[in-house]
Amino acid sequence: MSDNVVVVTHENFEAVVEKAAVPVVVDFWASWCVPCRMVSPLLEEIAQEQKGQVLIAKVDVDENSQLAERFGIRSIPTLIRFDQGQETHRVVGALPKTQMSQRLGL
Repeated sequence: MSDNVVVVTHENFEAVVEKAAVPVVVDFWASWCVPCRMVSPLLEEIAQEQKGQVLIAKVDVDENSQLAERFGIRSIPTLIRFDQGQETHRVVGALPKTQMSQRLGL
């Protein structure tokens, strides 16, 4: 993982996502999810291309079910963009990088 991609848990969600100075895209995923593994390298690319402008945060739904429940995650991957702690965009499912970036407002 790049230094612009961080692992988020229930314990550090507020500090990392809700108080971030830049937009944060949270990737709700699981290791057994094939579409999640397809999206992951695309998010790494976005993190490198937009370093300092956006942060990518990864939430393993198996280990952080409270967060998945809190945000109504019913299907993975689900990507949620937060601006100043507020959800502004949501993408469910795997998409090509260009479409994913557009739908997340990146």
